Parts: sequence; C-alpha cells; structure tokens
Amino acid sequence: MMKNRFLRDFINKRKIEIAIGLVFFIMMIVFIIANPVVFLNYRVYMAVFTTLPILIILSTSMVFVIASGEIDLSFPSIIGISAWAFAIIAKAGVNPFLALIVAIIVGSFCGFLNSLLITNLGLSSLVLTLGMNFLLRGLIMIITGGKGISLAFLRNTEIFSIFTDKIGIFPIQMLWAIGFVMINWFLFYRHKFGGHVCYIGDNLMSAREMGISVNKVMVSTFVLMGASSGFVGVLLCLINNQFWPTTGDGYLLIVLAATFLGGTPTWGGIGTIFGAIMGSLILGFLETGIISSGLTGFYTKFFFGLILILALISHRFAGLNKKGK
Repeated sequence: MMKNRFLRDFINKRKIEIAIGLVFFIMMIVFIIANPVVFLNYRVYMAVFTTLPILIILSTSMVFVIASGEIDLSFPSIIGISAWAFAIIAKAGVNPFLALIVAIIVGSFCGFLNSLLITNLGLSSLVLTLGMNFLLRGLIMIITGGKGISLAFLRNTEIFSIFTDKIGIFPIQMLWAIGFVMINWFLFYRHKFGGHVCYIGDNLMSAREMGISVNKVMVSTFVLMGASSGFVGVLLCLINNQFWPTTGDGYLLIVLAATFLGGTPTWGGIGTIFGAIMGSLILGFLETGIISSGLTGFYTKFFFGLILILALISHRFAGLNKKGK
C-alpha cells in the first residue's frame, strides 16, 4: 500500500514531465516507423547531439527566469555579443581560455544590466529585454560592419578538443550540457535558490514578507541566463569555426517553446528542469524527423506550433492554469 501511495504521489507531482516524456517517446516511435533506415542509425542521433546542447543549456537556464515571473528575450543577442568578444580576443592571439572567461563575463554583465533595470526602475522584463535584444544586435552589426571572423585556427586546439570535439562518435558538448543540467537541477530542486525563485514567481509580496531578498534572487536569475548565453556563444563559435554577426539569432522562439512545452507555464511560480530537457529533445529531433518522414522543411514550424498549443492544452487539464480559465 505504501508503494502504491508513493507511486500515485510521484505520478501526481510529475504528471507534466511524464506526459511530455511520453510525447517524446511516441514521436520517436512514429519517426522510426516512418523511416527506420534513418532513425535506427546512430549517425542521426550524433548529428542532432551536435547542436542539441545549445537548446538544453538555454532552456534549462530560462526555467529560472520564467519561474520567477519574468522573461528574458535578450539572450540571442547576448549570445552574439559574447561570441564576438570571444572571437576578437582569440583572433588577437590571446589564450582562448581567457577569451572564454571574458565571454562568460560579458554575458553575465548583460544579464546583470537587465536585472538592474528591472528591479531598480520597475521596468517590464518583456519590453526591456526585447529592446535590449535589438540594441545589442544593432551594436554588433555596427561594430563588425556585418562581417564575420574566421576561427578556423582554433580547430584541433586544446579548447576545441575540450568543448566541441568528439569522444569516439559522441559530441563532447553534450557532456557539457549534461553538466549544466546537473547544476541547474541542483539549484532548482535542492538549493534554497530554486525555492525562492518559485516563491517570488507565485506571490511577490508574500516572498518579501518571508524575508526573501527579491532583488538579489532576480539579479541571480538574469545573471545565470546571461552566463549561460555567454558560454553558448563560445560553443557556437567553436562548432562553426566562425563568428557571424547573426550568431544566436534563431534561438529565441525555439528556446521559449522548449521551456513552455516542457511544463514551465508563463505566469511563474512553477518550473521543471526535466520538462525543459524533454521539450528540447522534442524540438531538437522534430525537424530531422519531419524531413526523414518524407515531408518538406515547410512543415517544421507548423508542427512546432501544433505541439506548443497541445502542450498548453495539457497544462490546462493538468491544473497548471493559475487563473483557472
């Protein structure tokens, strides 16, 4: 009886994560049936694992921001400006590991600046970070003149081997993503920081009355997102052997979709790291599966939208709709 009660409690607490896990499992079964030649070949998984870590790192970090009741739309440009900082420093002949540290500091500072304007001036995170996204991207274009920086000289170097090489056939960056997941999981579920984030997102005034340093927690969530974006900027430079002024573009909607799809609702107070991972896996494999199934790439956004809408409906029936509408 105790085992049955434990199982029921576990399923009730994790029903969204279980549901999204089943969606991923069913999706992969469909893709395997549609094209077993492709999806029973390990190469397709290794190909997806090359870029999937980017989505996993960003979506699991975004969980903290959204669970706190805020949102960050500036991270694509933070990725870009951090990648630019890494590229120009490495190109100048400076130790690329130092360039990596500078890139993470740049990303963290951008996140800190966002949080400072939100907490001290009471600005809307939605509008502010959207504006910051345009501002930083415009700054990158102005500084670079729209020209990229070749980083082919970093290939086969130590930094490349550590962050974006392969162990046999397995992309190393996937191990870094797993490391990020473990850190974020610990912070969200096993550290008071995660609890404070959810308290703030659920009821800001109550969180203040409980003695939680709201501003400090908010700053930490945006700095975490900025640092993650800075690290991702370096990974993209190493994966592509190139910095482009558009580095980071294209990740905004897919990261938000992975986070929402995974069961982190838009209104704050609730978040799930595992759900963000599953959302990333679904979106990471979706385009490959669609094309392998014989459909054109034009169907990708259609299915992205369909899955996201179905996820919102599942949130409603799972009781995650805070307003109960």
